Parts: sequence; C-alpha cells; structure tokens
Amino acid sequence: MSSTTMKTINPSPADAVLEEQATALYRVLTDLIRVYQARDRDRICCHDLTISQCHALEALVRDGPMTVNDLAGHLYLDKSTTSRIINALDRKRLTRREPNPDDRRSLLLAASSTGERRVKAILASIVQQEKHLLAEFDAEVRSALLELIGRLARSAASRVTVTGGVCCCLG
Repeated sequence: MSSTTMKTINPSPADAVLEEQATALYRVLTDLIRVYQARDRDRICCHDLTISQCHALEALVRDGPMTVNDLAGHLYLDKSTTSRIINALDRKRLTRREPNPDDRRSLLLAASSTGERRVKAILASIVQQEKHLLAEFDAEVRSALLELIGRLARSAASRVTVTGGVCCCLG
C-alpha cells in the first residue's frame, strides 16, 4: 500500500486538526459573508445599484480607468457578465468610456463624477458601520484582525482563476 493510501486511511492527528480547522474556517467565513452581503445589499439598494454594480463602480473609483477584461478579472467574473454590469452603469450615467492610449482597439471604463459621488456616499455609510464594529475591540486586536484578514484574502485570491465559470464537477 502506498504512503498516500495509508495517509487517507489513517490520517495523522495534525491532518485531522487541519481538516477540522478548514471546516470551521469555511463555516465562520460563510456566516460573515452572508452578514456582509445582507448589510451591503441594504446599504447599496437605496442608491439604485446592485451589489455587483457597486463592486464594479468601486473598483473603477479606487483603481482608476481599466478595460472590461481587467475589470472582469478584478471582480472574478467573465467578460460578458462584466459587460452587462457596465452597460447598466452606463445607462445610469455612473460610468463613461474613454479611448485607451495603449490600445486603440479597446476602451477604458471609468467612473463618472456622479458615479464617484455615489460610491463615496455608500462607502461613508459602510465605514461608519465598520467603526462601530471595530470599536468593540482594542487597538492591538484590531491591527491583528486587519492583518490576518488581509493575508487570508490575498492567499485566497492567489488561488482563484477567472475562467468564465467553469464547473469543477464537469471535467
């Protein structure tokens, strides 16, 4: 029997602990994501935006003009979904398209001044809520929390590929 087979049959205590911790991480992050999605939905909907539209607009405000492909990668969405989001933002006059100085065949997407104001209003509301949440912790815990969540986000992002929604179960 190979060592891999042996490991599967008799996992080490360290493997069992890692399995339990991975399951616990999934559960707590799922709970946190659900709470944040509900909170974001409630904060964003009164500004006539969907969550996806807000994330796209926020990326354009924070990172500046970018191509639809770059924005799709940033949002972990395929190009066609991102194009639909941008078209909706265009209809609301929250984005604009400008020539790409690096590639005359493509356009850069940018937030309009109205779009920038809308994102800033949404973020101001959310930051106020975050201040109340963080106030429950002392400064050292807040710093450690921000460092850990940042590291976790970067690590998770490095393992995500933008493939247009290919299901892992189909092949």
